[in-house]
Amino acid sequence: MTRQKLSHSLTKIELKRLHTKNRNIVLVTILTLFINIYSFSQVRVIKSDGENSSGTSGQFNRNENPNPSGFELPTQEVDSVKIDSTKQQGPLTDVVERTAKDYERIIRKSKEIHLYNEAEVKYEDMNMKAGHIIINYTKEEVYAKGIVDDSTGAYTQAPIFTQGKEEVRPDSIRFNYNTRKALIYNSRTEQGDINVNAEIVKRENDSTYFMKEMILTTSKNLDDPEYYFRIRKAKFVPKKKIVAGLTNMYIYGVPTPLGLPFAYFPLTQDRASGFILPTFGENNLRGYFLQNGGYYFAINDYVDLAVFGDYYTNGSYGLRGESNYALRYRFRGNVSVRFERLLNSERGFPDFSETSVYNIRWTHTQDQKANPSSRFSASVNLGSSQFYQQSVNQLNTSSFLNNSLSSSVSYSKTFQGEPQVNLAVTATHSQNTNTEVINMTLPTFQANVSRIFPFEPKTGTKKGILQNINLQYSGRAENRINTTDSLFFKKEMFDDAIVGMQHSIPISTNFKLAKYLSLTANADYNEVWTLNTIDRFYDEDGNNGAGEVVTEDQKGFDSFRTYGFNASMGTTIYGMYGFKGDNSRIEAIRHVMRPSVSYSIRPSFDQYYDTYAITANGLTQEEVEFTRFEGGAFGTPNQRMSSTIGLSLNNTIEAKVRSKDSIDGEATTKKIMLLNNLNFSTSYNIVADSLKLAPVRMTGGTQVFNNKLAINFGATLDPYALDNNNTRIDKFNINNGGSLFRLTSANLTANYDFSSKDFKKKSNSGDPIADNTLRNGGRADDLFGQSNDFTTSNSNYEDEEEDQDISLYNYQIPWSLRLAYSATYTNSARQNEITNQSLMFSGNVELSPRWTVGVSSGYDFKNKGFTYTQFRFERDLLSWKINFNWVPFSERESWYFFVGIKSGVLSDIKWDKRREPDRAL
Repeated sequence: MTRQKLSHSLTKIELKRLHTKNRNIVLVTILTLFINIYSFSQVRVIKSDGENSSGTSGQFNRNENPNPSGFELPTQEVDSVKIDSTKQQGPLTDVVERTAKDYERIIRKSKEIHLYNEAEVKYEDMNMKAGHIIINYTKEEVYAKGIVDDSTGAYTQAPIFTQGKEEVRPDSIRFNYNTRKALIYNSRTEQGDINVNAEIVKRENDSTYFMKEMILTTSKNLDDPEYYFRIRKAKFVPKKKIVAGLTNMYIYGVPTPLGLPFAYFPLTQDRASGFILPTFGENNLRGYFLQNGGYYFAINDYVDLAVFGDYYTNGSYGLRGESNYALRYRFRGNVSVRFERLLNSERGFPDFSETSVYNIRWTHTQDQKANPSSRFSASVNLGSSQFYQQSVNQLNTSSFLNNSLSSSVSYSKTFQGEPQVNLAVTATHSQNTNTEVINMTLPTFQANVSRIFPFEPKTGTKKGILQNINLQYSGRAENRINTTDSLFFKKEMFDDAIVGMQHSIPISTNFKLAKYLSLTANADYNEVWTLNTIDRFYDEDGNNGAGEVVTEDQKGFDSFRTYGFNASMGTTIYGMYGFKGDNSRIEAIRHVMRPSVSYSIRPSFDQYYDTYAITANGLTQEEVEFTRFEGGAFGTPNQRMSSTIGLSLNNTIEAKVRSKDSIDGEATTKKIMLLNNLNFSTSYNIVADSLKLAPVRMTGGTQVFNNKLAINFGATLDPYALDNNNTRIDKFNINNGGSLFRLTSANLTANYDFSSKDFKKKSNSGDPIADNTLRNGGRADDLFGQSNDFTTSNSNYEDEEEDQDISLYNYQIPWSLRLAYSATYTNSARQNEITNQSLMFSGNVELSPRWTVGVSSGYDFKNKGFTYTQFRFERDLLSWKINFNWVPFSERESWYFFVGIKSGVLSDIKWDKRREPDRAL
């Protein structure tokens, strides 16, 4: 596109665009710069000291000789009657500095001042640079333009105007500093993400500009934009809007039939309220639909609100409200409420059904500096158990495999002093979406008093048994609710609430024994208050005469008290094995063992137990013991005495390895953890009648390959044998013809997360798509797929530099891979089977700098089938992006295609298409 030849002999140049931000206030700032320079009737030219033939410099100053150059400048008589008092009068408020490399000339005949070649004018915080600046004090105009290079014919030194951090680079500027109207030729400006270029801009006042033959784009490549909107005429209000006439889209300079007779482009820099365009599609069960359309409310700087709606032609609908709030240095959070009314089939059909599902999410975090002594936090995710499974909104695609919901809202307060007191109130919620069972505490109250050392010395450290004696207090009260999804938020859920409180006072001390042994002894006293007890009896006539045990709930205050004593002794043993010779990279291996022995004793509290008799024909057949505290919030008192010895052994193994690099000729070493932990534990009950030895529990874990592969394992080893009915008997397995231990259970998990970046220099970068998936209830990784929310400007690609060489083939193909393997073995009753074994994987491959292919899937070796599988294809088209997600099989078989502009300002310019899962028959 070239501009016309103008009367002022502007040179033809190509249309160019600029990267810098500009609020299009060039006319206002230039006008301020040149207004009332004494009507240019008192212009002085002051030659600076050291001036040579190749350049001049000088200043305008009203206190200097008005004509030091000797030129006779014309004066202009002013009729005082015609002076407009509303216009700015008077001298300049600061010195105006100007320079020019070639010359500075005053032409008396045309009444102009010319500054040529690298001309510059400075005034306060404003600066004007151009190849040629002309001031005509008769027409009251200022004109700035570039110059033509004599050797190449190129147009150079185009005007550059800056004020503060603002900058504008047009081809030329012409304005009248009296009327404050101006013409700007080939202006280029950036408003947020939008770049605007117009051949001619006419300024009427500070807030109104008229543009002719302009283009609008969000492309970063302004010399060759991949797309733009051509606008014939438009009205431009800086920082607010562009109201355009006939508008149509060009793709790489080729016009398309996509156009409008008029258009509106918002340019506000701040958040602004406005409509959110919906996504159109078709669902096999519910017909055509509009999804995620709504309105955004920019309430103020601290809170906003977005209201979305979905509608389906069969009558189904959905509502969603999301709000973000923040107060700097105090707190921030977001709230999301979702509701869907889903109709299946058509009314009157035998398979017609309707369901309502909802979900509430809330996160709140408090700044650590807001109040060090108190803290409030919230993480809420509750709602219908089948919300993610039944929801058809594209945002919930990656969340339907979730089988649990959990929430926690807490407030804590710390009272400083000696002793320190901590108070906390917490409300919790856990929900199994498979069984639809919900457990809640509304609320939990906790009070803790820090340790008190009654015998500690006033000065120095504590030594010995007596000085280390300490005690503390902790109290916990709960209102525990167990309910189901159908009774959630109904008054019936409170009918079976369990209320109780527990008080604990532990007393402990520790000291060294024989220098290397650490011994700890403690005693504890516990008291439980409850408002829920039971009574149990046998009704011989119940159950139609067959007899039954009847349990009745009792309301009222009751309590029980328990106490106990335990002691433990442990030490740390270090073992080192060194490797001799310089050829070995392993310098040494260190083995750290932490054995410990513990003893605990708790008496029986049979005074809290009662009996009921099972009768037949009035005769007692059996007496059964029970405690009225069954089902309480804090358990039941011990019925039998226990005296237990516990044994445990913790191991860690690490190696010191010589690296290949050396410093000053000496090889450096680093530590490598070979085994993070390998733990064994068991116990022996001295007073038990049988089966005194508990199974041995073994756990371990390690990380290899630069901590990329994490392996955790565990096993349970039972020393006792089984009878023919697969019941444990009081006989060691080795004495029953078997091995020393029976392997009753085992588990193994392995997670491997690595990418091509691991073989290069590391760089940290966030993943906005993963963050969006997590916020909508999915996983932080993408093992269960990603959310199909492509309408935002999130992208896996960082903006490329303009001069980067983008090849069609990337010989260094970036990739990433996540693997998660788990297996569980069960043999407690001679099952000898692997009950669970699966491998989940997710990976992405960047075929070229802007082509990415990804897949998330897994294989269930137990059920011999693939898990939920999703293929992802993404193409970054610079200003545009293309996404295609495909679920090739399963009951959620579907695909989704999206193409649209990445910029959030024009994110509504998009097209998407989907195929929803077929109806399951």
